[in-house]
Amino acid sequence: MPIKTLTTIRKSTTGVQGLDELTAGGLPSGRPTLVCGGAGCGKTLLGMQFLVHGATQAGEPGVFMAFEETAAELAQNVASLGFDLEDLTTRGLLAVDHVRVDRDAFQDSGEYDLEGLFIRLGHAIDRIGAKRVVLDTIETLFGGLPDPAIVRSELRRLFRWLKDRGVTTLVTGERGSDPLALTRHGLEEYVADCVIVLDHRVQGMVSSRRLRVIKYRGSRHGTNEYPFLIDETGISLLPVTALGLHHEVSDARVPSGVAGLDEMLGGAGFFHGSSVLISGTAGTGKSSLAAHITAAACERGERVLYFPFEESSSQIVRNMRSIGIDLARWVERGLLQFHASRPTQAGLELHLSRMLAQIVAFDPQVVVVDPLNSFVTTGNADDVKLMLLRLIDTLKQRQTTAFFTSLTAGGEGLERTDTAISSLIDTWLLVRDIESGGERNRGLYILKSRGMPHSNQVREFTITHDGIALREPYNGPQGALTGSARLAQEAREQADQVLREEEVRRKQEELSRRRAAMEAQITAMREEFAALEAETQTLVVQARTREEQLLQDRRAMARSRKSEAQ
Repeated sequence: MPIKTLTTIRKSTTGVQGLDELTAGGLPSGRPTLVCGGAGCGKTLLGMQFLVHGATQAGEPGVFMAFEETAAELAQNVASLGFDLEDLTTRGLLAVDHVRVDRDAFQDSGEYDLEGLFIRLGHAIDRIGAKRVVLDTIETLFGGLPDPAIVRSELRRLFRWLKDRGVTTLVTGERGSDPLALTRHGLEEYVADCVIVLDHRVQGMVSSRRLRVIKYRGSRHGTNEYPFLIDETGISLLPVTALGLHHEVSDARVPSGVAGLDEMLGGAGFFHGSSVLISGTAGTGKSSLAAHITAAACERGERVLYFPFEESSSQIVRNMRSIGIDLARWVERGLLQFHASRPTQAGLELHLSRMLAQIVAFDPQVVVVDPLNSFVTTGNADDVKLMLLRLIDTLKQRQTTAFFTSLTAGGEGLERTDTAISSLIDTWLLVRDIESGGERNRGLYILKSRGMPHSNQVREFTITHDGIALREPYNGPQGALTGSARLAQEAREQADQVLREEEVRRKQEELSRRRAAMEAQITAMREEFAALEAETQTLVVQARTREEQLLQDRRAMARSRKSEAQ
């Protein structure tokens, strides 16, 4: 039995950043989509952005039929986003029609229908060859009808009529008082092929907007709630699921600018494109370490984008100058950009959108965020984590090395962060105060560094006029020592070393004297032995000489006696 090939429905891109990824391509082509939500959540803007994108980018003219705002009011409202409705209308790419609904003229006769709307809308579609239609908002048409049966019948007929025309339709609807219903009439979400809910909420005096795809017939889609932003470019959102874990990684290493830290990281520094977290209590040198990393990247000719949320750029430049780091020259050369702002200035989505826009515009190799904790004041920890997750994933996709600082409150566990993103980080550095001998000193160690061997030692570091200097680890009799305790112990050990060296020198001199005396004694004995040996040799020679003489005398005597006998 042959295997059937799966077919997917056609889709129309929306032009909304993130929404097309979330819906795997856009809205269903030739079908109605319902966008519902309360006042001020962005329904009208989403519909207009959908039409403008279709007219300018997809080659699909569109009709916007408004029941609350006139064409002039709509044109004026969206002009700040760069949408020129008058130009699009003149070019035959867009038709804007305002339908005034007089509720006083409605009569409860049961004969009310939308035939007139169908004729008017059909004429606008045929006039420009529209492929897209937006109806804003549908509740206005039925506001004066008390009979729910009529409302249901006309809604079904409207959505069927739009499907039969083959136009991709976006219908906006208002949320009602019933918390279980998405719209006032509770029917639109059932007859629409795709339903999107927009929400505008305020938490901690900071407003935020959320988007959720409730259903999408015939297509996969993201089902979570995603924050979105309305700015000068329109609506944009960056859903987590649109990013995934498919980014490339690099084996290249980048130095930190602190020689001792690079040694702790296997001798080569961080991985290019990785994420690095520097956490610690106040005053431990997190920002100074971030400045070192920034200056080192600029020295290599890399562009650095620095996002401070507690200090102004001029304050950072002045403060870092006191430790020998001149960041101003890199700003002047265009390798370093600061974008300082207060976390409470905007919501998380606006901060994220601005940061991503600046990242795209500047295209940095390194991004520094100092500190992360500031965002906790503008949202709960879960929202902040999702925001930072999107930021980190975006930077990883761009192969941008990211450095984050995080303030740890005193008295709490140091191996934790308020934003709970430690699991997302590739390298985690912890800087801490070490109290001993009535003073506080700084220590640094590496909690983790994925993919590389790294030191497990606590290294003391000092902040001097020449920057940060890491000292070799020192363990005294009572454990690791820092500060004056280390200096005192080193002084004692140095004095002991001097004494030991003096004792060794004295012993060596005594040994030398004894060696000399022994060698002199050996020499005298050798000389005495040599004299005795010489005397002995003389005696031996004399003895041999006497023996030979005696032998010769005997021979001579023998010869003499033989002669006498004759």
